[in-house]
Amino acid sequence: MSNAPLMPKATAVWLVDNTALTFDQVAEFTKMHPLEIRAIADGDAAQGIKGMDPISTGQLSREEIEKGEADPDYRLKLGESKVVLPAQAKKKGPRYTPVSRRHERPSAILWLVRSHPELKDSQIMRLVGTTKTTIASVRDRTHWNASTLTPMDPVTLGLCSQIELDFEVQRAAKEKPAATQYGGATLLPASETTRKDAEHEAATTTEKQRDDMNVDAVFAKLKTIGGKKADDE
Repeated sequence: MSNAPLMPKATAVWLVDNTALTFDQVAEFTKMHPLEIRAIADGDAAQGIKGMDPISTGQLSREEIEKGEADPDYRLKLGESKVVLPAQAKKKGPRYTPVSRRHERPSAILWLVRSHPELKDSQIMRLVGTTKTTIASVRDRTHWNASTLTPMDPVTLGLCSQIELDFEVQRAAKEKPAATQYGGATLLPASETTRKDAEHEAATTTEKQRDDMNVDAVFAKLKTIGGKKADDE
């Protein structure tokens, strides 16, 4: 295995003092330089360091050491750990921002609010590791440093990666309803046009009949008035 044992320098001290392994074998096993192992053997390095037995910790077996002592070209193999560490669950929470970068978060928030207004507060919180209160104060220009804030790309500031920013922008674009665009004038269906022509024709006929009735009524009234005048004379 390519991994070094626990406490490699203390393990090297023990191997030099208690085995007949070569310097190269000890250096290969502990991932140290052969000259450093030679210095340990000469007493020029690792003074005061107590050797640690790799056999007691299960990192090396007695048989493995005997193979190495019998063959100088043999390379020791690190034993597998008998202790199974549980997988560490990923903690959910705001992104950690280094202290040296925290004063730049308001500038990044201002850039996100202006450049990508479709982003939700929760998405901005994930990108730059801030709070809703800070986002609201930057958006409403009530932040204590609002007069001097300059929009700055959070990717340039190192607060998030370009992949993370693109992912959140694409997610926001999918959740936003698509705006209905005007597709230009279209022809009405035949049922609609024929219905309107029939209604117009019926209305025209009715209006014409009404006008004819009005004309007949006017002439009849005039005849009546003319007859009365003749009788009076």
